[in-house]
Amino acid sequence: MNMLKIAVFAATLSSSLYITSCATKSVTRIEPEKQVDLSGRWNDVDSRKVADEMAADCINRPWRTNFETRFSKKPTIIVGEIVNKSHEHIEASTFIKDIEREFINTATVRVVQSDSFREKLRMERADQQKFSSLDTQKKWGKELGADYMMFGTLNSIVDQEGKRKVIFYQINLELADLETNEIVWIGDKKIKKYVVN
Repeated sequence: MNMLKIAVFAATLSSSLYITSCATKSVTRIEPEKQVDLSGRWNDVDSRKVADEMAADCINRPWRTNFETRFSKKPTIIVGEIVNKSHEHIEASTFIKDIEREFINTATVRVVQSDSFREKLRMERADQQKFSSLDTQKKWGKELGADYMMFGTLNSIVDQEGKRKVIFYQINLELADLETNEIVWIGDKKIKKYVVN
């Protein structure tokens, strides 16, 4: 009899704890653009703002008008590797996509796929040569070659004392001419956050 009472008590307690833990959770949908900074770490707002500002700075510098004057066309850019050297795990691909989006939306430069995606496109083109009708097959040798490549780093410094800390991020990007290796633009963006736990 005592074992039955213990089992019933344990089941009741377990159910109560489960209901209590479920009751304390709250989820509210918010606009994706809304700025919410819970931890002080790098987040979606930082990625979007830095990408927007740096892409705008890049395309509004003399290298672009010099290229357009010389060749009478828009320059083509590939966004290469952006290395995360910060203390956090930051998904660089999200930041790269933010930069590509901003470049494309300005309609002042052309953007081509990175090396890993180019391979996927080539595989699809190869499949088309075997399985697609002649009038819909995409031809080989028609890829758009990039004129410039962007690359860079994302760094951070943390200064902490007790429950207070300052997180400093610095993003450095460079744009290089693919034919001459000349660096035609260097940009940096700094973000500083004061966090109290």
